[in-house]
Amino acid sequence: MIKIKKFEFNPFLENTYLIWDESTYEAMIIDAGCYSSAEEEAIINFIKANPIHLIYMVNTHCHVDHILGNAFIKKEYNPKFLAPENDLFLLRNLIEQAEMFGLNANPSQMPDEYLNENIPVKLGIEVFNFIATPGHTPGGYCLYNKNEKVLFSGDVLFKESIGRTDLPGGDYETISKSLAEKIIVLDNDTNVFPGHGESTTIGNEKLYNPFIKEILRVK
Repeated sequence: MIKIKKFEFNPFLENTYLIWDESTYEAMIIDAGCYSSAEEEAIINFIKANPIHLIYMVNTHCHVDHILGNAFIKKEYNPKFLAPENDLFLLRNLIEQAEMFGLNANPSQMPDEYLNENIPVKLGIEVFNFIATPGHTPGGYCLYNKNEKVLFSGDVLFKESIGRTDLPGGDYETISKSLAEKIIVLDNDTNVFPGHGESTTIGNEKLYNPFIKEILRVK
């Protein structure tokens, strides 16, 4: 069974998720956004309080708010780092991205491996598949656990909204296609954990998300 701990980090109120298999305590951190020393301590203290073995660090995409903690997590725990190949231009420009918002940042390491729809990762017996969902960024991905119907959607899908497409590399037609073909086809009771804000379900988004309703109307 999957256990999930959500942290809300940095000035962008980004959701960082620490997830683990409750039988083996093998863990993965998704979108390490910890920025301040207090936020770094929150991660350290939680892991110290639980027998967690952090083996993966994943970036769903590489906007600044989702990668501010990469250098810290990699140095502190040395997990295998996976990120989208098509977002490397953003990862390499982390410092410049941060400076645009008056922030200081340490450069991120480069990925040990790229995300791939055909290569899942495992935490104990739990399998996580990567779903390519470009549109918010060129290389965006979601993570999906079919067994427990859990989706980590990055900034592609939010509760009653979707990711913005007016940033470099964003494209509305592309994100609409990603959502139509890859995300809203999942079961209605799939729990969605987005990169910002509250969790939701696929069924809720079909009912109340105006963007999803429009996608369904023209599909």
